[in-house]
Amino acid sequence: MKEFVISEVKAETAVLVGLITPQQSEAKTKEYLDELEFLADTAGAVTVKRFTQKVQGPSQVTYVGKGKLQEIAQYIRDEEEMEREIGMVIFDDELSAKQIRNIEAELKVKILDRTSLILDIFAMRAQTANAKTQVELAQYRYMLPRLQRLWTHLERQGGGSGSGGGKGSVGLRGPGETQLEMDRRIILSRMSLLKERLAEIDKQKVTQRKNRGRLIRVALVGYTNVGKSTIMNLLSKSEVFAENKLFATLDTTVRKVVVENLPFLLADTVGFIRKLPTDLVDSFKSTLDEVREADLLVHVVDISHPDFEDQIKVVDKTLADLDCAQKPQMIIFNKIDAYTWEEKEEDDLTPKTKRNITLDELQQTWMAKTPNCLFISAREKTNLQEMRDTLYKTVRQLHVQKYPYNDFLYDIQEQE
Repeated sequence: MKEFVISEVKAETAVLVGLITPQQSEAKTKEYLDELEFLADTAGAVTVKRFTQKVQGPSQVTYVGKGKLQEIAQYIRDEEEMEREIGMVIFDDELSAKQIRNIEAELKVKILDRTSLILDIFAMRAQTANAKTQVELAQYRYMLPRLQRLWTHLERQGGGSGSGGGKGSVGLRGPGETQLEMDRRIILSRMSLLKERLAEIDKQKVTQRKNRGRLIRVALVGYTNVGKSTIMNLLSKSEVFAENKLFATLDTTVRKVVVENLPFLLADTVGFIRKLPTDLVDSFKSTLDEVREADLLVHVVDISHPDFEDQIKVVDKTLADLDCAQKPQMIIFNKIDAYTWEEKEEDDLTPKTKRNITLDELQQTWMAKTPNCLFISAREKTNLQEMRDTLYKTVRQLHVQKYPYNDFLYDIQEQE
């Protein structure tokens, strides 16, 4: 049975493909392809070309139009003649089995969509048995409806292709269908086993959470690559893996943090992303339970990202899907050291200049009007004391509300 692609990271070259539609502007498509290129880079691929097409909607047969597909195929052939092989073509939306089959037949290279690329990065990032199990389940869920295309090589073994009982289909259709059903049964059986394994993990995690005592739970949430793990390391003085890559953190890390003798639990969770596959959300239920059971959500935002407002909306929507939108929240605008302000000039002919904005100036922006918000730079350790003070006040208030005040004083005295 065919395994998932890019299991071993190689510096393959990639071509990206996206659509401009009435629902998705050219500027938005560029932002999505920028993110797709970052995903490809995280997976170990080098992007060498982008193709976009303005259409009413994706083609049900080949995603892009026939002419555009031929243009991509010609580019791949031209590159091969120059001895620059194209390793894969990555599409910005999820493709159906029919679309993948037709595109592969035309382009004759490896075809990925956004979902399969994210799944591969998750497989590469998974470290613990829990994360590996969740990723494997998500991969099988993605693979199951696409099994048919894995057996297209059988079509080239004989001349017949009809659905009847002609001579051409004897010995061709039967074994193919048998093997297809065998693979389907194997996958379904494996999925059932993985679900049982995750159910056991869920039980263990519930027991772990019950044993955590009378402590407020705080969860760091946000778009991927906004600096959650760096903040986790600063607050808990731990060594959670952090780097400038998408999905650097897959496994939820929980640490006990003490601020001014007030203990609480801090969880670093997997980052959210646009078009996050539903299969991943379902498979990572046990990981996202840390978000569901948190008393306080600390929403971290990369203020230096040009599209950070849309990223906030993506996170808010994901939290709403998890029924967590009503939980108490703090919002931390991180990476203020990389945030630049575009100076307005008196006339349109003078080039606009960019400069770094000060903390005082940030306090005058619309962002400062957001309830319970802070501006920090985790990398430069700017304004961290205010973050600790605000966390202390918020957690202390939640503790008093959730537990009797005498118990709260008792807990503090125990820590001392």
